[in-house]
Amino acid sequence: MASQRRDTTGEPAGAAAHDGPSSTAGAIVVGADGSETSKRAVRWAAERAAGRDLPLHVVYAYGLVARFFAAEAPMPPSVINSLLEEAHAIAEAAANEARAVAPGVTVRTHVVDEAPVPALTRRSRHAAQVVLGAAGQGGFTGMLAGSTAVAVAAHADAPVVVVRCAPDRQAPPARGPVVVGVDGSPLSERALACAFDEADLRGALLVAVHAWADVEDENLLRRAKLYFSGTPEEGQVRTLLDEQVAGWRERYPDVAVESVAVRDRPRRQLLDRSTTAQLVVVGSRGRGGFTGLLLGSTSQALIHHASCPVMVVRPRGDET
Repeated sequence: MASQRRDTTGEPAGAAAHDGPSSTAGAIVVGADGSETSKRAVRWAAERAAGRDLPLHVVYAYGLVARFFAAEAPMPPSVINSLLEEAHAIAEAAANEARAVAPGVTVRTHVVDEAPVPALTRRSRHAAQVVLGAAGQGGFTGMLAGSTAVAVAAHADAPVVVVRCAPDRQAPPARGPVVVGVDGSPLSERALACAFDEADLRGALLVAVHAWADVEDENLLRRAKLYFSGTPEEGQVRTLLDEQVAGWRERYPDVAVESVAVRDRPRRQLLDRSTTAQLVVVGSRGRGGFTGLLLGSTSQALIHHASCPVMVVRPRGDET
């Protein structure tokens, strides 16, 4: 019966019964849908899994269309079977893509009858990272990030990486620094921890950026830079940045660090630096974010417009 295949994995028969949130414990989870952006995300995730010696779980959540049909007009079983066969083919193609990039990585596929956002969010509870393409199947060339990427970044428990690249690139940059946005908040401390870990793994320079002007008007921003450059406030910001970075320097002595304190809008600084970075790391909300806020303006801007992959670090479950 078709219904027996509605929630299946790449494991032997019977494995689907254990396909709960804990099945992805410690793994890198990547969403797949057969699109070109999804394929880039799968390759990126496979490389990260290989570098960290972690298993990779490929998730294709197809959310069967039949559930939205009226009960008196059910979808024919032949159509359901055809959709399921296509779903399994897409998941297996993604798994083969991952194995080609990282032959030594253990790859498991999950083909699930759920909408993508809840399927990936549920698996993020115990995952090391969740990786997504910027725009999924059906996305137009040059469009902003898809709704799945934004929603998962807003709700996942694990860090979420949205694999973006500049319009003239076929793949994300392999070199360049890891850039992290810092503002002194507890969430930016978590982002800093993830960024140091990524920079250490990649042997990359870490650029810690504290930009603290949220003025939207360009004239006001220019005047603020003119009148407040070199003031005690700027000195205090630099001191706080150095103090926040210092503890992580001790834990990661091999990571070269550049600290940048600048009176500018955070999103502009980070977007500009994404053109030469291999990864930008940011907390899901900034120091001005209200408790319970899902995504701040800076993290949303990066998800939509950055020229390299973006890691969004969410609060832990007990911090939201």
